[in-house]
Amino acid sequence: MLEILIATNNLGKVKEIKDILDGRKIKILTMKGFPHLPKIEEDGKTYQENSFKKARKISEYTGKICLADDSGLEIDYLKGKPGIYSSRWGNSDEERINKVLKLLENVPINKRNAKFVCAAVLVFPDGKTYMVKEECNGIIEFKPKGEHGFGYDPIFLIPEYNKTFAELGDKIKNQISHRAKAMRKMVDIISEVVS
Repeated sequence: MLEILIATNNLGKVKEIKDILDGRKIKILTMKGFPHLPKIEEDGKTYQENSFKKARKISEYTGKICLADDSGLEIDYLKGKPGIYSSRWGNSDEERINKVLKLLENVPINKRNAKFVCAAVLVFPDGKTYMVKEECNGIIEFKPKGEHGFGYDPIFLIPEYNKTFAELGDKIKNQISHRAKAMRKMVDIISEVVS
């Protein structure tokens, strides 16, 4: 069975990736199994740079096939912010959400378009690298709704469902999200590479 180390300490992300890859002949390893790994500074200018750096460094340290992703929320009205700084835009999900809502306080619904972007990178110990990038379009809600997910999920509305990611729940989110699309492409790549 193929072992892949998910290069993140974000447990919400680990769970999501595990759910998406569920049923595949892949054993998911997490960073918990490697407590002495150094902290990787995400100082790239793009999602791709950040995810490549994480995957490459951690693959070098562990000798494992490594999967990393960097993702973020890009809001049109805020000229693409918070973007690659999405997870660093505050000290908690609640703080980050409140910051977005405050910046969009009197902005009408037709100017609240946004998208989630995910760049995923798979690095093999021999240096072989595969990269995919996917998006999911939505609208920023006026207030948080729903109990599921993590990050900005409670304010990211999917127009086709008229529900936020946090209201949709994992099952639907893991079919339509930016990360789900990227991981499905990764699964196809993994299948080709190891066949």
